[in-house]
Amino acid sequence: MSRPPDCLLWLLRGAPSQRGCTLFIISFKFMFLVSIMIYWHMMGGPESQGQLSNLPVDAPCSHLVPPKLPSSTPPSGNIFFLETSHRTNPNFLFMCSVESAARAHPESRVVVLMKGLPGGNASLPRHLGLSLLGCFPNVQMLPLDLEALFRDTPLAAWYMALWQRWEPYLLPVLSDAARLALMWKFGGIYLDTDFIVLKSLRNLTNTLGTQSRYVLNGAFLAFDRHHEFVALCMRDFVANYNGWIWGHQGPQLLTRVFKKWCSIRSLSESRGCRGVRTLPCEAFYPIPWQDWKKYFEDISPEELHRLLQATYAVHVWNKKSQGTRLEATSRALLAQLHARYCPTTHEAMKMYL
Repeated sequence: MSRPPDCLLWLLRGAPSQRGCTLFIISFKFMFLVSIMIYWHMMGGPESQGQLSNLPVDAPCSHLVPPKLPSSTPPSGNIFFLETSHRTNPNFLFMCSVESAARAHPESRVVVLMKGLPGGNASLPRHLGLSLLGCFPNVQMLPLDLEALFRDTPLAAWYMALWQRWEPYLLPVLSDAARLALMWKFGGIYLDTDFIVLKSLRNLTNTLGTQSRYVLNGAFLAFDRHHEFVALCMRDFVANYNGWIWGHQGPQLLTRVFKKWCSIRSLSESRGCRGVRTLPCEAFYPIPWQDWKKYFEDISPEELHRLLQATYAVHVWNKKSQGTRLEATSRALLAQLHARYCPTTHEAMKMYL
């Protein structure tokens, strides 16, 4: 049997410090700290992880008037949400996102794909979020099989090789890839789980949202099945892959592909071409990410109406806002959105927070 490294033996035996072993320990502690910080960066810090830990697992549906069941021949395309981590306990913003989409699209199927859900005939885990979303007959919770999703797409080989190396932004990159594969294989509408939907998105086809004058964002996507623009995005994802730059596989990818698609150098040159269009910031990103704290500031109903009169769905920038305390009964902008567009989630927040 091979002899353990000297540094490891020193750690086990408690021998006197040696220079090489000291460097080993310092390096180990540094990498451990970095790993924890990256994990919190992707999953949310401890305060957001424990938000629902002491809540009941069953939501009362008796007072809910659910949306009408989807017809036997629903409009083409579903509305998709993705959870690429193994978490199965949606927080209140996640619940609100799905509920608001279900209420705004009573004739459509809202599909929530979660990697942590068991496959086959296994029952869903018992969490308040899953129970509450189960109150809506047009919401369907399904396990996310990433290998099957990427199969027969340009992303298949990339995904199989992904696990052979360490990635600093693994979950966001997986989400960027998965939404493209979803749009390619099934078509429909994709939304991040930190959106609140204000009105129907059904009239939006082959559409992206503009985050700023320089960048598009893929937190909302609406595309026909097998659209060539999405195929081009998947090919660019692989050809220009760089998992070490935040957003390189997401907003930056969509921006550079759209510029190629329309043969332009700046987004200001074109709002659309060849059947693909972009909507202005007001449509999905009325508050820039730099001003995310405005969601937690008081606002009058009149000001709220003026701010969102050209908005389809509001992106809350959860990466920045997670862990920020929200008083459910306050006049904060986000609390007013919850009360109006996801009232069932809002009632749960008032009861359990």
